[in-house]
Amino acid sequence: MAKVKKASQTHRKKASSPRKKTTGGKSKQPSSATLETRLARLDRELIKRIQERATLARQIGQARQAAGKAPGTLGPCEAMQDKHVADANKGKGPLPKRVLQAVFRELESGCRELLHETRIAVLGPLYSYTHLAAIRRFGQSVEFVPVGTIAAVFEEVNRGHADFGLVPIENSTDGRIADTLDMFTRLPVRICGEVDLEIHHTLLAKCARSEIKEVYSKPQALSQCRNWLAKHLPSARLIEVTSTSTAASLAKEKPGAAAIASLQAGIHYGLDILAESIEDNPGNTTRFSVIGNESCPRSGNDRTAMMLQLEHRPGSLAEALNIFKRSRLNLTWIESFPVPGRARVYLFFVEFEGHETDLRVRRATASLEKKALRLVTLGSFPSTGPVE
Repeated sequence: MAKVKKASQTHRKKASSPRKKTTGGKSKQPSSATLETRLARLDRELIKRIQERATLARQIGQARQAAGKAPGTLGPCEAMQDKHVADANKGKGPLPKRVLQAVFRELESGCRELLHETRIAVLGPLYSYTHLAAIRRFGQSVEFVPVGTIAAVFEEVNRGHADFGLVPIENSTDGRIADTLDMFTRLPVRICGEVDLEIHHTLLAKCARSEIKEVYSKPQALSQCRNWLAKHLPSARLIEVTSTSTAASLAKEKPGAAAIASLQAGIHYGLDILAESIEDNPGNTTRFSVIGNESCPRSGNDRTAMMLQLEHRPGSLAEALNIFKRSRLNLTWIESFPVPGRARVYLFFVEFEGHETDLRVRRATASLEKKALRLVTLGSFPSTGPVE
């Protein structure tokens, strides 16, 4: 009997095993209605948290104002936002960092607007590369003030008509932007940030490529695409205009005309995209300086820009550079620039790692003041990498 009972128990276990496999398999996926309910609940929670963050950001801004700082001040948390987002996002979800950075950029832009209507002077018209760099830095909850020249950007900031301005200072293909360096010698504005923007040029028109007789763009853009133009449009006349957006506007109106401009400008003006990324250097970038009336606070990963004039004698530049060496300050940029109205007399623009409040930088500055005929610290700002 015992054997029969054991066998029957074994049989019952075997008989029940298929049911265990059935119930122990993969769980049933939730329905789309269930997932949508969860998504709506999460959206409500996100909105609540975003509003809490906005309230906290406003309190921080009010505290800055109480400390005597301008409402539009670029704090280290704002200037380093992209880095913070990238660091916090490592391996934590399917969205790439550029998407999250764009979300936080607009969130920061909206929070800034709660305190103060921020005005940003840019070299226009809208959808120029300077405008795109400004969007990349400040988001779109600001008032953009398009002006016609680099000098006008400086004037808007210097007169207090704009909180900040964006000006190109250097291109990886064509080097320094002389108009920007010239204005630093004339007006006492400060560098308080930078945007190192990847520049991808697009050929835009309302006609076929075979019908193009003229190509409009600003001189720098034409220079950066000269090999491509020589190969693909050798018979077209190249015409320089004040901005890439102006070129796009002309291409919209003139038969047989094309423009070299940003993809966004082509969309804005309703132009056809005939060729993308036509720049000769695939690593083409333009570095833009954010100018204002004060420096950005220390972030721990900063650079400082200076302008100095030295005696016109043998060894004066070497002596100045040796101060940076002794102070262990790594130079990241140096440019000579002729002093307006004086033949063979030069200013030097230098940029180096460190913040103007750092002890090593303050000591180096004191030593340089003894050597220089003129020394101006243009500002300190967080070091950033290229962005799309």
